[in-house]
Amino acid sequence: MQDRPDASELLEAVRAFLDEQVVPALEGTTQFHARVAANVLAIVAREIVHGERSLRAEWGRLVALLEKPASEAPASEEALRTAVRELNAELVERMRAGATDQGPWDAAVLAHLRATAAERLAIANPKYAEQRRVE
Repeated sequence: MQDRPDASELLEAVRAFLDEQVVPALEGTTQFHARVAANVLAIVAREIVHGERSLRAEWGRLVALLEKPASEAPASEEALRTAVRELNAELVERMRAGATDQGPWDAAVLAHLRATAAERLAIANPKYAEQRRVE
């Protein structure tokens, strides 16, 4: 394993190459697909940098929201993803049962969903998230 360039830096270099040299040299559908590829690389780079932190924050909110016993978050990212999926499934079931239709839990669920959406947007499309904050 090497220290530099790291995975994010390598992805950024390829993305910049596509955006600055490849996309302008192409036309039509091929240009569009090259632009999409550059955007995918940017998303993957942001996921590497921010993804696990965002996932841990979501896990923490879900544990608090669902009043689970305090415990350490799963150590591996894969186990964390599985735990978040399971907690989200439980939240969905409670929502389907009407637990979020009114009262203070309704506001807490809404705050959690907004925070989760904002974190995901910061990775998937930070420009959109910035535009929405201005409006």
